Amino acid sequence: MPINKVYLADCMDIMKNMEDKSVELCIVDPPYGIGEDGSKNHTRGKLAISKNYKGFSGGDISAPDKEYFKELKRISVNQIIWGANHFISKIPFDSSCWVVWDKDNGLTDFADCELAYTSFMSAVRKFKYRWQGMLQEDMKNKEIRIHPTQKPVALYKWLLKNYAKPGDKIFDSHVGSGSIRIACHDMGFDFEGCEIDKDYWEAQEARYKQHISQGDLFGKEEMQKAIYQDTQLGLLDTSE
Repeated sequence: MPINKVYLADCMDIMKNMEDKSVELCIVDPPYGIGEDGSKNHTRGKLAISKNYKGFSGGDISAPDKEYFKELKRISVNQIIWGANHFISKIPFDSSCWVVWDKDNGLTDFADCELAYTSFMSAVRKFKYRWQGMLQEDMKNKEIRIHPTQKPVALYKWLLKNYAKPGDKIFDSHVGSGSIRIACHDMGFDFEGCEIDKDYWEAQEARYKQHISQGDLFGKEEMQKAIYQDTQLGLLDTSE
């Protein structure tokens, strides 16, 4: 069975004990530093009603410092970093391959898109997937929102299909709702991550256990064979 675990811990404490390039791909969604921790979303929305979430540990007052990005690059071969447009000077590496998530959210006062920096060498790519309050792209399999910065499982599956290779180990420093964990489970990737907020760690644990209790339709080998029958993006490996 693939490894799939989330530590209740500060990611810096976990990463400092990881070996150089021990992870093939980090997909992370750290605080953006724009003050949106979810505790005030319900008062911010003017064009759409927003859910009132519990603020998370550390809030969203500031983005991680340069040491965080230094460690992230040390432990991994490649990185996908959400929200990097807010703190690109801290990374600090140029990239031709940014990912655009078009949330197709209509007339709201929240961002139309979110951006992710990647260490890959290819063109900019866009993933369109509605994520507007009660409205979601896949209403038949609607996800319960448990975290203010939650992203859809489908987004992470798209990233894994296009940027990860069979056998890669995936790491996330800020697991949040656990969407990436579910995507890695479904697609057969080894995954480890961290979540510092105890309440949200417990919430994503419950969400993950409920998901896996539904059972797997395919084994790891069969799932990855189906996923990688064709290559979509032709990405270049940036390992040194």
